Amino acid sequence: MPYAPEQPSEDQRVALEDTRGDEWVQMYRHACSFPPETFIAKMAVLIENPNLNSSWLFRADIIRDERQPDIPEQPDIPEQPWSRVRHFANYQLQRRLVRTLVPRNTRRDRPLDQTCTQHQTVQQQPGDPVSTLVVYLPHVESAHETPFYHPKVRGVGHLHEWDPTAGAGCVSVLFLPFAGHDQEALKSDDSKLERTAFHLLHIIHKHGESGAEYVKRVHHDLVVPRAVFQDRYAALKGRHARRLIESWCEQTDPAKHIFEDLGIAAFLIELWSSMYTTNNFPGFVDIGCGNGLLVHILNQEGYHGWGFDARSRRSWGQYRSQSDLTASGTSLEERLLLPHLVAAAGDDDDVELHDKLPASVGIHNGRFPRGTFIVSNHADELTPWTPLLAVASDCPFISIPCCSHSLGGDKYRPPPPKDKTKGASTYASLVEWVAEIAEDCGWVVETEFLRIPSTRNTALLGRARTTEADSVDARAIVAKHGGGHRYLENFMQLLKNNARGH
Repeated sequence: MPYAPEQPSEDQRVALEDTRGDEWVQMYRHACSFPPETFIAKMAVLIENPNLNSSWLFRADIIRDERQPDIPEQPDIPEQPWSRVRHFANYQLQRRLVRTLVPRNTRRDRPLDQTCTQHQTVQQQPGDPVSTLVVYLPHVESAHETPFYHPKVRGVGHLHEWDPTAGAGCVSVLFLPFAGHDQEALKSDDSKLERTAFHLLHIIHKHGESGAEYVKRVHHDLVVPRAVFQDRYAALKGRHARRLIESWCEQTDPAKHIFEDLGIAAFLIELWSSMYTTNNFPGFVDIGCGNGLLVHILNQEGYHGWGFDARSRRSWGQYRSQSDLTASGTSLEERLLLPHLVAAAGDDDDVELHDKLPASVGIHNGRFPRGTFIVSNHADELTPWTPLLAVASDCPFISIPCCSHSLGGDKYRPPPPKDKTKGASTYASLVEWVAEIAEDCGWVVETEFLRIPSTRNTALLGRARTTEADSVDARAIVAKHGGGHRYLENFMQLLKNNARGH
């Protein structure tokens, strides 16, 4: 049903009897077709994910979670320092959670502790109407203490009223104003609180009405926990974002690229912290590094590594600071990748072909020191080669596919995934194909949907193996997946283009 809430008049407002005598103001209400069970389930999701209600928030850390009979029902029991509780006439307290709201920008606002309680009326007879109430109580004593991202009220109520006989009900949002606050101001036309209530009810309506049909297809945080990633991302953003935006010299949108690469860097740093100790990080290489921003951020954070691309970028000059230098000389290099698997052209030795190429041209054969972590971030033509290069050098890797190319370097659309739940888009087909190549190479493929501002956010990880790397016939895998015979032709054309450009 379309979202069209109403503001009840004074005589139409629900009578919610707070045992302390405080008056809750019903801001908006809306008819609904979902039962109490759906309301409770959706409110649990919103409690655990406050970012669904506010883009200012990262997440909620659940500090405590109690259910009946482990929580006190008597309204005269004093509040604990870590909790707030409200009791309501004719309602039973069923659950109490305490959560910490974590904002995206901790420099602007502090985290906030908040008690969330669930209450429900008791049906005397089957078929009697039932009301379910979920209340948020911030741990503040005044509007002045309330952070920017939270409405300046003592409490927020979400009420679901249901008639089982009719199979229909309504949902409402209520506010408990601070003492001395003009309650009618809550409903004024230009009130921020009114707009907030309108939004909160809309979220409940949308999630409740779509509850039966919705099936979650994307599962985040399977490799790196959300809280760990978000804390690292916030720290990186605080250290680097302003400087990087102010010094941006590319023609592209700085906000998109900077925040995307800060997110990827945060993921990699936390991933590496789980894989390596402080002193045994093996270094990384970013193949097709583009503007070099990701390499620069990782170098700035103390992770030694380098990147290369077919052509240099404006940004490279400023990123090639002393702190970015690696043992090999510089952190960003203009090089073309000619995989040894292609250069060999079926022979046992690929040295001869590389020796025939101009010495003045930077060319890499795709062999890296064993254990080097390979980063392939939107590497285009190099994307399907990533797991092959990784197995040839026995190196772990991450691949974040973007544009679809064959192993020969031509634009290519792989067949759709066999698993029909994954969709049949070009991007889904590309991700599935690269994962299949990786599995053929003996990699245990892990998939993570990164929390970055991009629709191309699927990361494929290869860290563990099902077979030894030296037992893999990489050339046979190349042949199975279309062959690389066109790669050399495209490479030579790129070589000519680069020569004309210089």
